[in-house]
Amino acid sequence: MIFRTLHLALLCAASTLALAAPGGAIPPEVDAALNRAKIPREAVALLVQEADGNATTTRLSHRAQQPMNPASVMKLTTTYAALDLLGPAYTWSTPVYVEGTVRDGTLTGNVTIKGQGDPKLVLERLWLLLRRLRGLGIQTIAGDIVLDRSALEIPDADPANFDGEPLRPYNVAPDALLINFKAVVMTFTPDRASNTAQVQFDPPLYGVQMQATVPLGTGDCGDYRGALKADFSDATRIRFGGTYAASCGEKIWPVAYADPRSYAVRAVQGMWLDMGGKITGSVRFGNTAAALTSAKPTLEVNSATLAEIIRDINKYSNNVMAQQVFLSLGRTVPMTTFTSDTSPDGATPLSAGSFTASRAVMQRWWKDRIDGDELPVWDNGSGLSRHERISAQALARMLQVAYRSPFMSELMSSLPISGVDGTLKRFKSKTVGGAHLKTGTLSNVIARAGFVDGASGKRYVLVALINHANANTEGARSVMEALVDWTAKEVP
Repeated sequence: MIFRTLHLALLCAASTLALAAPGGAIPPEVDAALNRAKIPREAVALLVQEADGNATTTRLSHRAQQPMNPASVMKLTTTYAALDLLGPAYTWSTPVYVEGTVRDGTLTGNVTIKGQGDPKLVLERLWLLLRRLRGLGIQTIAGDIVLDRSALEIPDADPANFDGEPLRPYNVAPDALLINFKAVVMTFTPDRASNTAQVQFDPPLYGVQMQATVPLGTGDCGDYRGALKADFSDATRIRFGGTYAASCGEKIWPVAYADPRSYAVRAVQGMWLDMGGKITGSVRFGNTAAALTSAKPTLEVNSATLAEIIRDINKYSNNVMAQQVFLSLGRTVPMTTFTSDTSPDGATPLSAGSFTASRAVMQRWWKDRIDGDELPVWDNGSGLSRHERISAQALARMLQVAYRSPFMSELMSSLPISGVDGTLKRFKSKTVGGAHLKTGTLSNVIARAGFVDGASGKRYVLVALINHANANTEGARSVMEALVDWTAKEVP
């Protein structure tokens, strides 16, 4: 630990020296793009320097010390901290406890499913969990299915609070038992013989009436979602008042369920019944019985590894998965892991599994591993926040530490590749495949951060943050493209 701390201290010192050196002015092509986008220089923070941290000069530094809203670029701090603290092979388990006896296909007792923060408990894995219950010879549960969500402390929040879009999947709140991101996936398939589009809903939510067909329409596909005139106002009924154009072919439309609090209950009961199971009691929320907490679970399902999970988070900017990982840090990482004080204020750490605990872990990790002086501001760790702040200098320093760490390959492979995949698939740049960058977008915010390969073979850390009313325009995206191209060309 002493050697590692000394090594990181030397690296941070080298990074600080590099950042303190005078960087070049904003490149002419980037400056011209800013002018076209009508974005003032005071709304921009830029930093480009060698990734290995050994450079004595910085190629570009503009307002690099100014804290800015990073949008989803903040996911870089959460995912790298998780790699460093939990390891790339870390997995989440969801234990299942079966109480009572099974006779003639009937379980007389309860089944408890204990959520522990799995970021990707999607329908296929829930189906396998329930299928394994059936494999125990259980056809009927003469009792309840208890869903335990106590592992995480999530404050009640209206999903419309952030931007007034409660049905957008990115606004889904985290949950200890996060099933399928609390989303309903609707698949529309034209059937010309019946002049209707068949609608399949996954999962089949218990107690929710779902319209099985929609009349076919003519003409171009266009805004097929608007043409459907979907009505999600009643959580117990999903209806369509419009038509579906036959020219659309098959389309898949995921939406956040209108009543997220009841989603897990409805999804588990709906899937259990759909696969032929029966239950005489109910599916309900509750805590695991005290007698079971120290017992070995009857079965458990494990998530994909953290290295795989962060690919979904960073390549596709999945907000709720990032928050699940962020919360898991507060739940699983003891403060004694760090060489510095036990908590930011010297007090006893707060209860695990909360945003407050996770912020404390991130602050202590940052001071211990990255920088003891310049501390970012974390809210939920996903960047879906108006409160999170980080400077280009601080983020670049973390990326340099990550680049020299054993987990560099896992972090870099999780990032979108310019012009190839993820949120950079349509990136209009000459550096196709030459940049691995996390993207960030909020109202009035656009950001890019990661690594760019230069023409000479050098690799650079690039951080670009724009906080301005014109940040969400095509012009602002052109600024980012121009900066990446300039970095790759290595123009003096």
